Amino acid sequence: MSALPSAIDTPPASGGAAAAFWKRLRAGDEIAIAVTFLSALTVILVTAVLVFELYRKSAISRHAFGWSFLISTTWDPVSGTFGALPFIYGTLVTTALAMIIGIPLGVGAAIFLAELAPPLLSSSLSFLIELLAAVPSVIIGLLGIFVMIPILQQIVPPVQDKLSWIPIFSGPFYGVSLFTAGVVLAIMILPFIISISREVILSVPNDQREGALALGATRWETTWKVVVPYARKGIAGSIFLALARAMGETMAVTMVVGNDPKIAHSLMAPGYSIAAVIANEFAEATGDLYQGALIELGLVLFGVTILVNGAARLLVMSTEKKGTS
Repeated sequence: MSALPSAIDTPPASGGAAAAFWKRLRAGDEIAIAVTFLSALTVILVTAVLVFELYRKSAISRHAFGWSFLISTTWDPVSGTFGALPFIYGTLVTTALAMIIGIPLGVGAAIFLAELAPPLLSSSLSFLIELLAAVPSVIIGLLGIFVMIPILQQIVPPVQDKLSWIPIFSGPFYGVSLFTAGVVLAIMILPFIISISREVILSVPNDQREGALALGATRWETTWKVVVPYARKGIAGSIFLALARAMGETMAVTMVVGNDPKIAHSLMAPGYSIAAVIANEFAEATGDLYQGALIELGLVLFGVTILVNGAARLLVMSTEKKGTS
């Protein structure tokens, strides 16, 4: 007596779409799609829950100050007056400094390691750079205090004497400052730019290089005019990752920025960032309004990060369209 076929082995007799679905299900396609879809959906749900909780927990502050919270420069927990503008300013300035310093150094180092350095030197330096990415931010902050600040105190004043007529270089330099925070952030984001950009450059097909060299291009011309344009999207991705890291960094910035809630026109003056003030004051915040203001700062940081990254991506996209037109 032959065994009856099981239900799972018997495809439905009618319906072409149902039969195709059954075939994909047995092959594992639908299960794989469902699992990967849930993985992607989890990221969206976590982000949505984060924004919702920040918005809900900051209700007291939002109702008390409204949109003036974003443009007010007063941060006075004693009187219950809170404004986010000094922290937004400090976050944007230190991030901009980090990107101005970090992008040329990071991309240049990635090009050297991927295209010009001997293989042994390239792999050895790449290993050290990846180790640097794993160093905790508090260690980078200590590096900033005990190494970078003494070095900058020797370098900055002579340069500042010649550029003091420029407002952003005016005023005394005591070590802790917006400029120091920008330099420390640049050190932190360099491993991300170098590692990702190097891998992207190495993934460029050798046919691109050999074709340019066969046409008489030098090694540097091949790298700069052929390899880098081919890898520009991946390099831009590494820059976006570094940008997000710089804007959200907390401990290293807290230790070297000076923690002064004022808008200073000089980069040599102390400042404050959104992440730093939340880390410094949340544990000691008394009262619902104080805590609500700090939580609203977190919501503002999230919004500023989205806006800055979105603007950067639009800028890259517009540049690529102009280059292909």
